[in-house]
Amino acid sequence: MSDLSQHLKARIAADGPLTVADYMAECLLHPTQGYYTTRDPLGEAGDFTTSPEISQMFGEMIGLCLAQTWMSQGEPDQILLAELGPGRGTLMNDILRSTKSIDGFHSALKIHLIEASEPLRARQADALAEYDVTWHRQVTSLPDRPLYLVANEFFDALPIRQFIRSKGATWCERRIGWQDETLRFGLNDPQEIESLAGRLADTKTGDMVEICAAATSITQEIATRISAYGGAALFIDYGDWRSLGDTFQAISAHEKVPPLTTPGQADLTAHVDFEALSEAAKGCTVSKMIPQGVFLERLGITPRARKLALNLAGPALTSHVAAHRRLTHPKEMGNLFKVLSLTPRGQAAPPGLE
Repeated sequence: MSDLSQHLKARIAADGPLTVADYMAECLLHPTQGYYTTRDPLGEAGDFTTSPEISQMFGEMIGLCLAQTWMSQGEPDQILLAELGPGRGTLMNDILRSTKSIDGFHSALKIHLIEASEPLRARQADALAEYDVTWHRQVTSLPDRPLYLVANEFFDALPIRQFIRSKGATWCERRIGWQDETLRFGLNDPQEIESLAGRLADTKTGDMVEICAAATSITQEIATRISAYGGAALFIDYGDWRSLGDTFQAISAHEKVPPLTTPGQADLTAHVDFEALSEAAKGCTVSKMIPQGVFLERLGITPRARKLALNLAGPALTSHVAAHRRLTHPKEMGNLFKVLSLTPRGQAAPPGLE
């Protein structure tokens, strides 16, 4: 039994079964045993690969999108270029490389990264060694400036709570207990949940709804800042418009594994509820949610891919073509991942969105 399993067993014995959110928080962010606090999970040698790691084209499109938005908003000076959960720093590095030729953009920006993982902070520092970078643990500590922010595969790792519709207007929350020397799912007693009152019309007995309070809180903070100081935010993640069904999963070595078997040793995620993000962004203009593939195509990823392909051959060309397909094709990440933006009231959505 791992140290984290022992810790979870003791916590359950003291406080009772955990919510899924409590379990995720312990497994991902425990100070000494948490998944993100103890390793670099990315790449072939890790557990999963994100879009920036698949191809430089992804970051290039995001960078040009943010820079064009900055120009459309009057080229404000002293802006924050920020990223939530920046992984190895690959996306930010590609954003900066692709925007070097845009007059005034780099001289206006300061780079701010929101990252809780010390191992990943070290990787980010290496990737962005030529730049002046400030790290934060919370969005709330960002300076008061126009904010141009990207969050790619960030919200999916935030802790969720799961509720199953019971009789009438009541719900049972899914809990995690300890039985026969192992972690097991269970349910608490039915009760009315005020925050789920609006979901009674579109659910039936047995349906599961997931709630992510952290995503709502973070989105509210970002929206407040953009409303007050200007800027834009791009949210890119896998999910859909409204939560329905069990999407809680664990990934290890690029394969799905049972989420309770190896706490702290696998990535835990859930699909993002983009409707909830949209509703939390009060004071801002929220774009329509669109698939990632459509977004990237509107930004010009295919012409860029063709240009890069001119200098490639053999296995490198094959890999390049496969990367373009993986990012954009509806049967790959192109449809599973969605994009949503926030801009100040009265300002247009960033390029590629509406």
